[in-house]
Amino acid sequence: MIDKLSWVAAYPEILLLTMACVIALVDLAVKTPLRGATYGLTLLTLAVVALLQGTAATAGNTILGFGGMIVSDPMGNWLKCFAAIAMMVTLVYGRGYAGQRDMLRGGEMFTLSMFALLGMFVMISGHNFLVIYLGLELLTLSSYALVALRRDDVQATEAAMKYFVLGALASGFLLYGLSMVYGATGSLAVPEVLKAIAGGEATLKGSAQVLTLGLVFVVAGLAFKLGVVPFHMWVPDVYHGAPTAITLMIGGAPKLAAFAIVIRLLVEGLQPLAVDWQQMLAVLAVMSLLVGNLAAIAQSNLKRMLAFSTIAQMGFMLLGLLAGVVQGDAGNMANAYGSSMFYVITYVLTTLGTFGVILLLSRSGFESENVSDLAGLNQRSPLYAGVMAICMFSLAGVPPLVGFYAKLSVLQALLASSGAFYVGLAVFAVIMSLIGAFYYLRLVKIMYFDAPTQTAEIEAGLDARSVLSLNGALVLVLGIVPGGLMTLCAQAVAKLFA
Repeated sequence: MIDKLSWVAAYPEILLLTMACVIALVDLAVKTPLRGATYGLTLLTLAVVALLQGTAATAGNTILGFGGMIVSDPMGNWLKCFAAIAMMVTLVYGRGYAGQRDMLRGGEMFTLSMFALLGMFVMISGHNFLVIYLGLELLTLSSYALVALRRDDVQATEAAMKYFVLGALASGFLLYGLSMVYGATGSLAVPEVLKAIAGGEATLKGSAQVLTLGLVFVVAGLAFKLGVVPFHMWVPDVYHGAPTAITLMIGGAPKLAAFAIVIRLLVEGLQPLAVDWQQMLAVLAVMSLLVGNLAAIAQSNLKRMLAFSTIAQMGFMLLGLLAGVVQGDAGNMANAYGSSMFYVITYVLTTLGTFGVILLLSRSGFESENVSDLAGLNQRSPLYAGVMAICMFSLAGVPPLVGFYAKLSVLQALLASSGAFYVGLAVFAVIMSLIGAFYYLRLVKIMYFDAPTQTAEIEAGLDARSVLSLNGALVLVLGIVPGGLMTLCAQAVAKLFA
C-alpha cells in the first residue's frame, strides 16, 4: 500500500509537517519581539514548498499514493503552490500588525499558519473522503486558534466562538453527507464512488434516495466552507472580529483549498449526479450574488464590506461550476472548471493586496477598518492608494485588470452552454456586478477626493512595501496578459479528465 510513489506524492506535505515541528522548537530559543528567526525560517520553508509544488505541477504527472488515498496532479499542485505563496504574503503583511498587538509573544502564529497550510494541502491532495475530511479539520482547528490569538480582545474571542460553533455544525453536515454517500456506494475512495454511481442501481449498495440526501448534506457543508448564502453568517462576524492579519489568513489561501474539495467531491466523485448538484449550486450562486452585493453597500466597516464582497465573489465563482455538464453533455467541463479555477486564484491575489493595504495602514492602538479611515489616502501615500484602487477596480471587474478577465471567463463558460437558463444567469451576474461596482468605486472616490481624517505617518517595513507593490503590479499585469494563467488553469483541469 505504501510504495516509493506514495512518498513522491506526499513529500511536500511531509516537509511542511517536519518544518512546522522544527520551527515550533526553534522558536523556544527566540527572544526578539518580532520573532525574526522564526519568521525567516517560516518564509524559507514556504518558499521551498511552493517551489517543489510548482516543479511538480510543471512536470504534469498524476501520481496516486498510499493506496489511492492521495493524488498528486497538476491542478492540485498548482493550487498548493499558490496557497503556499498566499500564506507567505499573508505573513509578510501581518507580522508588523501582529507584533504591535502582542500576538507574537510566542511563535504560535507562524506554526499554526503552517499547520493550517498543511490542512489545505491534505484537502487539495485528498482522493478519499476521510483524507479530505482530516485535512479540513486540521485547517479549521488551526483557524479557530488563530482567530482567538489575541486572548485579551473580546471581539476576537467572540468571533472565535462563533466560528467554532458554526464550523462544527458545518463539519457535521459534511461528515453526515459523506457517510450517506458511503452507505449508498460502499466506498470512501473518490474514483470508486464515481464508478458505483455511474453504474446506476446495478452497482449501488444502497438506495438512490439515500445518495441524493447525502449529496444535499455534502453541498451544504461545502457551501459553509465557501461562505455562500445561506451558510454565510459566520463570514462578516469572523472577518470583523478576527485580528486583520488572521482575517486575511482565513479569506485568502483557504479559498483555494475549498475550491479543490468542491472539484474532488462533486466533479471527480459525484459527477453523474451533476444535474442535482448544479441546481443546488445555481440557487446558492444567485442568492450569494444578490445578498452579498446588496448587503455590502450598507456597510461602513471595511472588513464587513469585504466579507460581503467575498460572499458575492464566491457566488460568481460557483457560476463556472454550473456550466460543466449541460443536458448530460460533459464537453464543457475543462473550460467551465478552468474558468472557476482562474477566478478563485485571481480573487485570492486581489484579496491579498486589499488586506495588505488595510494591515499596513493599521498601527499600534488603531485599526484601519472603517471606510472613513481611507479618506484622502492618496495625499498620505500615493503607493497605498494606487494599490488599493487597482484591487478595487479588479474586484469590480473593470478592464484591463485581472478581475475583468476572471469574470469574463466565467460568463463565457456560461454562454458556451447556450441554454436559456445559463444566458439568464449570465445576465443576472452582470447586473449584480454593476451593483457591486458601486461600493468598490465608492472606496476609490473616498481615497482620492475626500479630505484626510488621519494624519499619522504610515510606517511599514521594506519587505511589506515591496511585496505590496509587486502584488498590485501582478493584478495589473495579469489583466493585460491573462493568457498564461488562463492556459495553465485550463490545462490543469483538463488533466483531471484525460
